[in-house]
Amino acid sequence: MVEWVKQIGNLTMLDVRLFITAFVVLSVVAVLVLAWRGRPRLQEKMPHALANVITVGGVCVYLLLASATLAFLWRVINTGLIIPEKWTHDTKYAVQVTMTVLALTVAYVIAGFTRQGVERVTKQRDAFSQHQTQVFIRVAQLSVYVVGFTAVLGIWKVDLTGLLVGAGFLGIVVGMAARQTLGSLLAGFMLMFARPFEIGDWVEIEDREGIVTDISIVNTRIQTFDGEYVMIPNDVVGGSTITNRSRKGRLRLEVDVGVDYETDVGRASELAKEAMKEPDDVLSVPSPEVVTKELADSAVLLGLRFWIDKPSARRKWRARTEVIRAVKAAFDREGIKIPYPQRELSGREETGGFRVAGRARRELGATADGGEDTDDPRPSGGDGGEDGGDDRP
Repeated sequence: MVEWVKQIGNLTMLDVRLFITAFVVLSVVAVLVLAWRGRPRLQEKMPHALANVITVGGVCVYLLLASATLAFLWRVINTGLIIPEKWTHDTKYAVQVTMTVLALTVAYVIAGFTRQGVERVTKQRDAFSQHQTQVFIRVAQLSVYVVGFTAVLGIWKVDLTGLLVGAGFLGIVVGMAARQTLGSLLAGFMLMFARPFEIGDWVEIEDREGIVTDISIVNTRIQTFDGEYVMIPNDVVGGSTITNRSRKGRLRLEVDVGVDYETDVGRASELAKEAMKEPDDVLSVPSPEVVTKELADSAVLLGLRFWIDKPSARRKWRARTEVIRAVKAAFDREGIKIPYPQRELSGREETGGFRVAGRARRELGATADGGEDTDDPRPSGGDGGEDGGDDRP
């Protein structure tokens, strides 16, 4: 023990500085590790924003103290460099800096509370989608930060009048230069609130049809059934007729089929209705139905109507194919004819109906090869009649 005390007494100033420096560095590492592991536990007990402020603030304060300790220990700086004389004699700047940091910290904490509040409210209601929730969060947080920035300007006594006037003129110039972009932005917000469709819906916008893959405040992106990605500006989407085939979760399809006029239409309708119940993709409720649509040129036209759930292009065409196949097979079994397009020609009774003209031979003149061109396939020899002459009129 005595020897250990003597060794401590023999330490030089450099050794002491190195020992203290090593201790400070190790303590900084320990604080960083503690903050890294302790932050998730704090977030479980309090809002994330407040936990982040406490963690980051504590680490920054400790790093500042550790840096000041090492700076004083190695005589890098002195008190006059850390605290300027102007701040020593006038505490106004110190108060302003403190209030600025406090205002920004409070804005950050309130923004965190706002985020959790919006998420808690929207989770309790199915009317809000995830995309709309993120929009609400961004708008609310932006509003909080704008108020905080305005408070900071007020602390430093910045004249907001000139700033607002300049912002007004700048807004006019930007609005004139980017009318279409601003129109798309406004239309994007309207689409987010009106919710005519959501991501994953099967929609038709103008002449484009496909699945919605993304909705931003500027444009809407859909993937067509040909594998193409189409980007449509929101102002175009807002001014177009939108057909959403996925909104109700089910879709009615219709297939037209014609039966012969001699067929019992009631019997054909019953057979078609029973055949439409066979495919798996066809819903039993609402039940399939058959309506007589019109008396067409060649057939009595029947409309086969049925419903599918979870509408998609693949399910639509698969259901149509199965229904057509099932109805065709049922009609074939019962001998019901699906007629080809046909026309019936008849002559007027007052003219005696159709009359078949006699087979007259008409001489058209010589041909290029020196032969004789006629419209009568019979030879022009003596067998054209009993007396061997021609039978031209």
